Amino acid sequence: MKYTLKNKEIELTDEEVKAIVKQNPTPLEEKKVGLEIKNRFTGNVIFTSTKTTWKEAVEEADLSGANLSEANLSRANLSRVNLYGTNLYGVDLSGANLSEANLSEANLYGANLYGAELMNAKFYGKGGTSKLTKEQLPDFLNALGFQVEN
Repeated sequence: MKYTLKNKEIELTDEEVKAIVKQNPTPLEEKKVGLEIKNRFTGNVIFTSTKTTWKEAVEEADLSGANLSEANLSRANLSRVNLYGTNLYGVDLSGANLSEANLSEANLYGANLYGAELMNAKFYGKGGTSKLTKEQLPDFLNALGFQVEN
């Protein structure tokens, strides 16, 4: 049987392979299969997961401090995700599930929260409360289930 070793092709019999394995019983290190969440502009890895589905990877993600500005996260399931201090400037979070997410000190300026699920989401930390602009207030209240009348 042919094998490639350090870019050189070698041929070994089954007996030779068995002898090599017998001399080196320690199994080779398995490569962990996982998913990476990357910045779409720079390609930098924001979070690495050993999970096999995007849903599982996002559910375990700690995106605290990540720059997700201008991302389209509409309808994303971000429940229980740590977004502490994350830059969510201009992010489309419409219809996203942010229940129990940690949004303390996150930058939500210009973020679209229309129809987002925010039940039990945390918007403040030990140091105080998050700030909202007048423009953000109607969408924020709507996402909490309030209807704003003019």
